[in-house]
Amino acid sequence: MARKSGRGKLALSVEERERLRQLSGSRTAPKREVERAQMLLRYADGADIAGIAREIKVTRATVYKCIDKALAAGVETGLKDKYHRPKEPYITPEAAGWVVNLACTKPKDHALAAELWTLSALAQFVRSGAVAAGHSCLQRAAKATVWRILNAHDIKPHRIRYYLEKRDAEFEQKMHEVLVVYREIAMAHDAENKMPDRRPQYTVSVDEKPGVQALTNTARDLPPIAGEQSCVARDHEYVRKGTVSMIAGIDLHNGHIIAQVHDRHRSREFIGFLKELDAYYPQGSVIRLILDHHSAHISKETMAYLAEHPGRFSYVHTPKHGSWLNLIESVFSKMARTFLRHIRVASKDELKNRIMKGIAEMNAAPVIYRWRNFDFAA
Repeated sequence: MARKSGRGKLALSVEERERLRQLSGSRTAPKREVERAQMLLRYADGADIAGIAREIKVTRATVYKCIDKALAAGVETGLKDKYHRPKEPYITPEAAGWVVNLACTKPKDHALAAELWTLSALAQFVRSGAVAAGHSCLQRAAKATVWRILNAHDIKPHRIRYYLEKRDAEFEQKMHEVLVVYREIAMAHDAENKMPDRRPQYTVSVDEKPGVQALTNTARDLPPIAGEQSCVARDHEYVRKGTVSMIAGIDLHNGHIIAQVHDRHRSREFIGFLKELDAYYPQGSVIRLILDHHSAHISKETMAYLAEHPGRFSYVHTPKHGSWLNLIESVFSKMARTFLRHIRVASKDELKNRIMKGIAEMNAAPVIYRWRNFDFAA
C-alpha cells in the first residue's frame, strides 16, 4: 500500500523488528509505548498514516509525531516521550506558609465535619480560600502541590502519632520504689528464699480487671470434622448477658493467685479481697501490696478497714499510666490468651465459675514472675 504522507521509508533491522514485535504484544509495558511499537511496525510494513490511526484508534497527529521521531533519531527515540521541562508553578513563601498554617489546624476549626485533613480535602480548601486570603498563586493548586509544600516542612496532617502524657509528677520516684521491691524479691529468690531477719513480709501484685463480658451464642458451635471442617464454626450473632469485675493478686514469692469475681467494683468488694488476703497469710506478717491509685484502694471505707488492722498491710503505689510496672497485668494477659479467649457462657454466674476454675488451673502450675531489668541509672 502506497504511503501518502511524503515521509521516507522506515528501515528496521532484525533486532529492531523483534524488539517492536515483543513490545507491541506486551501486557506490562506502558500503553503509549505499546501503541507506538504497533505504529512503527505497520509503517515499516507499508501501511498508510490514516489506516494506522484507524486501526490503533489514535489521531493522525499522534502517528505523525511517532514516525517523525523514529525517522529523525531512530526507533528507540520514536518509542519515548519527547523530553520537555515542565514549568514549575511559582508559590510565594507567604502562600506556602499559609498552607502550612492551615495544615497545623483541624478541619473542625474551619466549620468542617472531619477531624483530620486528607491531602485532597486540604487542597480543595486551599483552592477555595486562596484568593480571599491574598494568595492567588494557589487558586489552582493541585494535591501534589500541597503535598510538596507540606513535605518540605515535614508536616503530615493526615496521620496520628500517639503519645502518653506524663500526669504523675512523682513518676520516676514511684517507679523506682516498685523496682526496688522487685529487686528485693529477686535477691531473696537468688538467696534460696532466705528472708532477712525481720518480720515476715509477703508481696502481692494487685489490680482489677473490670468489664469482662458474659456472651452467649444464639446457635450452637459446630465442632471440627475431619475432611469436612477444619475448625470450630460459630454463628456471628451473640447475646450480652452483662459484665463482671475481677480482683486478683499474685504472690510474687510463689506465683499463687488469689482472686474474686463480682458484679461491681467498689470499696466493699476491695475490702472483701483484703479480708481474704488477711485470712490467707500468717498472722503477724506484713502483706505488701503493689497497686495503683484506684479510688477503691484509698477510699474512706478502705482506710477505715486498714486502720482497724494497723501494720498488717503496706501499700506500694505504681505511678499513674504505669500499669506496665504491675506484674499482675501479665496474669491478666495470660487469662485473656487462654481460658477467656473466645469464651461463651449461658449466664454471668457461669462466667464467674469458669474464671475461678481457670485460676485454679493456673494455681496448679504456678509461675513465679521475676522482673529482670533493674536499670536504675535511667
